Amino acid sequence: MSAKKGEKSVLVSYEHGVSDIPLRGLTVGNLLKQTAASFPYSEALIVPYQDVRWSYRELDTQVDCLAAGLIALGLTRGERIGVWAPNMVEWVVLQFATAKAGLILVNINPAYRLSELEYALRQVEVSALVFVPSFKSSDYVAMLSELAPEMAGSVPGDLKSKNIPSLRWLISLGDDPVPGALRYGDVMERGDAVSRNKVDELASRLQFDDPINIQFTSGTTGRPKAASLTHHNIVNNAYFTGLQMRLSDADRMCIPVPMYHCFGMVLGTLCCVAHGAAMVFASAGFDATAAMEVTEAERCSVFHGVPTMFIAALDSPGFADRDLSCLRTGIIAGAPCPAELMTRIMEEMHMSQITIAYGMTETGPVSTQTAVDDPLHRMIETVGRALPHTEIKIVDGDGLITPRGTPGELLTRGYCVMPKYWSDPEKTAKAIDEARWIASGDIAVVDDEGFFQIVGRSKDMLIRGGENIFPREIEDLLYKHPAVEQVEVIGAPDEKYGEEVCAWIKLQDGHTVTAEEIRDFCKGKIAHFKIPRYVRFVTGFPMTITGKVQKFVMREMMAKELAEASNDV
Repeated sequence: MSAKKGEKSVLVSYEHGVSDIPLRGLTVGNLLKQTAASFPYSEALIVPYQDVRWSYRELDTQVDCLAAGLIALGLTRGERIGVWAPNMVEWVVLQFATAKAGLILVNINPAYRLSELEYALRQVEVSALVFVPSFKSSDYVAMLSELAPEMAGSVPGDLKSKNIPSLRWLISLGDDPVPGALRYGDVMERGDAVSRNKVDELASRLQFDDPINIQFTSGTTGRPKAASLTHHNIVNNAYFTGLQMRLSDADRMCIPVPMYHCFGMVLGTLCCVAHGAAMVFASAGFDATAAMEVTEAERCSVFHGVPTMFIAALDSPGFADRDLSCLRTGIIAGAPCPAELMTRIMEEMHMSQITIAYGMTETGPVSTQTAVDDPLHRMIETVGRALPHTEIKIVDGDGLITPRGTPGELLTRGYCVMPKYWSDPEKTAKAIDEARWIASGDIAVVDDEGFFQIVGRSKDMLIRGGENIFPREIEDLLYKHPAVEQVEVIGAPDEKYGEEVCAWIKLQDGHTVTAEEIRDFCKGKIAHFKIPRYVRFVTGFPMTITGKVQKFVMREMMAKELAEASNDV
């Protein structure tokens, strides 16, 4: 019913990414096959630290060889194969080879320790595990030997582990022999005419709605959940995020984000393959100096990262003397990006077309993204519009859609939403409602032009004397202080008000400032109850391996500090 004369219709907080570009009905393997046919001699994968520089034809050949080898081991369509390794050539080959073989790739965080590894392998019943013998301070062989002591006396392919009954194959990415394991090179040599024909047959038999990737969400409470993603989820998400950046075969993308995460393997490698761009890896783990060196040397035009990675890059030795005029675009995601940092990235890294993406693992991962031709203030202040073929709505605490411009929880629906959490129908039903909406846990607002702003995370919101306070507002203000390099705001326990505002601040090199000066800076700019009562100057923050700040750890530390101080009184 249309509004009567003199009445104003109330727009609701709902957006649908309309596009005349259709979704792509492709599997991951067929996507690579198409790109290799279109750009056979274009550079595909460049990893200087492993002395690798392959064209798309060469990459596709390596992928087919490994896919045939995996099939020759007796691994069959739908079985799960885990990868426990940092960024390296073999990870990329495995990503596409498992897809061509119809195996479900299980991303295992390189930082996982024994109990976490055991949980992941058991939860999804992994049949094969590919691993590096060691990385940094982690001895993976020692951990595996403790988890599956049977490997010492087992024949490869016949592991009978009491702790992980499903696990048959261990595949090492090292040169030295590991008891009970095959080497990666051995698998590459296993493929024969029969298994190669099987790879060709699977190309037409695999369906784009088949699950192809399992990623464990980084839960802050309880066990991580195994998000199951299909070819359709990630192929299309990679394709449309690339369109937002105007990615083409002329681009070269530096990928410093980890491959075990959606950021690396969907927005990184898969996005490049979807558009014929080159994938460039500077190091196994994030190293800001190496990333900048390789970006400059390889003339990368695209650079991805979470905010802390960009901060590290800007502060890396010799940064001011580098020629980064090659850079154009990229994605910054994984955590809110302050406007001041965005401005620095655009100016000092020459990334005038940098985009901000927002989403979650369960949405493959991007729901909204800015575009390279958005107005500057939109690129700096928002997380963009809904991606094509994606629906987003904002609801209040009762699940009712809010009026346009009113904050509430952001929900997503569309091709990008995962079908389920693996082997967990209860958590799946709790996460995805009957209408296929999945809740984010983030508080957002959408304006009349369809641009979204994330104003806070529901679990990070603090309540001081009945006042709801979102840390993002205070953080954005403090980033404007010339001495502040990074700031994170949390709630600290307080007997009178329930919670008080606490700011952890990392200062710019060479700057000094007092807590009182920080509070004075806030006066007159935000409400008095939002001004931090507690200010802590720190040299770093507790982080996940993907560079996300762990605010729950900060809250625990502050609670302990305040309790000890109270006991000393």
